Amino acid sequence: MIPDWLAAHAEGRPHRLAIQTARRSWTYVQLFEEATGFAATLRRLGIQPQEPVALLIRRGDLFALWVHALIQARAVLLPLNLRLHPEELQFQLADSQARFLLYDEASAELAQSLKVPGALLRVDSLEDSQEHLCREAIDLEEPQALLYTSGTTGRPKGVWISYRNHFFSALGSAAQLGLDPEERWLVPLPLFHVGGLGVLMRSLIYGTTAVIHERFEAEAVDHALEAEKITLVSLVPTMLYRLLELRQGPYPPSLRAILLGGSGAPRELLERAHKLGVPVCLSYGMTETNAQFATLPPSESLRKLGSSGLPLPGNQIRILTPQGFTRTPYTEGEIAVKGPTVTRGYHARPEANAQAFREGWFLTGDLGFLDEEGYLFVLERRTDLIISGGENIYPSEVEGVLLRHPLVEDAAVVAAPDPEWGQIPVAHVVLRKPEVSPEELQAFCRNHLAGYKVPKRFVIATSLPRNAAGKLLRRALRS
Repeated sequence: MIPDWLAAHAEGRPHRLAIQTARRSWTYVQLFEEATGFAATLRRLGIQPQEPVALLIRRGDLFALWVHALIQARAVLLPLNLRLHPEELQFQLADSQARFLLYDEASAELAQSLKVPGALLRVDSLEDSQEHLCREAIDLEEPQALLYTSGTTGRPKGVWISYRNHFFSALGSAAQLGLDPEERWLVPLPLFHVGGLGVLMRSLIYGTTAVIHERFEAEAVDHALEAEKITLVSLVPTMLYRLLELRQGPYPPSLRAILLGGSGAPRELLERAHKLGVPVCLSYGMTETNAQFATLPPSESLRKLGSSGLPLPGNQIRILTPQGFTRTPYTEGEIAVKGPTVTRGYHARPEANAQAFREGWFLTGDLGFLDEEGYLFVLERRTDLIISGGENIYPSEVEGVLLRHPLVEDAAVVAAPDPEWGQIPVAHVVLRKPEVSPEELQAFCRNHLAGYKVPKRFVIATSLPRNAAGKLLRRALRS
């Protein structure tokens, strides 16, 4: 057990800015007062400690406030992706057995299309309680969040994220990147993603400022980096690509680093950033590692261009080959990770846990190697995974929807390179009747999938390449 972070900062640095948004900001003492008041409201409504509570909130200020209220109420955060289709969201609600869904006015239409056994609660109409519910300490083994990530079976899996995961992620990140006492970490990533949530939690643990943009707008982020003394910012390659289109030179020295995650960054993008003096740190991580697992410090960015860096202190990386786990330099294989930032496992998925963990190591499914100094180089992010603008797309999920169309006989989805999004999904389909148009298939997909998962192109084929065992040969399609 350790002292509650929010209570400690409200007492020790009450007037330090905790959260800044375009709509409003909170000092630590103000955040403590509101979060503990709303925590009491949650308890009065029947929400119990360690039960999952769904958040479907578009406004960044409200999302951040209610994350803290849930922490004080000792409830488990279930952040819902606003870009998902109602069918996808309903599955997550049922799988997690969440009884309550909190939403705001901006997400009301989507929220009211969903069903929960308890209640739909609109947060911008709930009244702050006159009472206050404050947790006295943090049990590091308690779950803080249940984050859903797509799976190769086409069904998302809930990943348990504990306070221990957040605590050691914050310590490791500070050890790797340093910590400015006046840190102002900008997050234009969605807060329902592990990357956005991670910035909120690290800032809370440090007692520093999280600067939240509700959406990524290149001009707004560029202005903030130039004029608002931002020290760190988390981006995905698509965002950096758009930022660099606006830049003619370096940012002020107050910007210590741009953390780049979410997908493999093209070498040309990294080289362009270095020419402009933009301090980019490539990082490696996933939901199961609570985002940032390894990071390349700015001081090494040129010497190790293309590397995802060293594991955060306390974390370990091995390469799994048919002969076993190894650290032998330049040996290619599956990246395996171990450390205090790694999830304890998937919710209600014993088979998935048995496949994902071996001898205490989590098998990422990604391919890579370590060099002679232990720096990680990622060769391929989960062979079949498509990462488009920082969003994960599993082909099997999209294929499952396409095969529900009565005139689709076979389907395969693969990635195609794209200069702006990194990758886009392309569907290869075999039709029972030729009169089905790509536009019709695209519209069908939109009725069942989030927009970013809908294939951007369709290739009509007479058959799909498969081996003698019937396994789809995606590599042949990609080439």
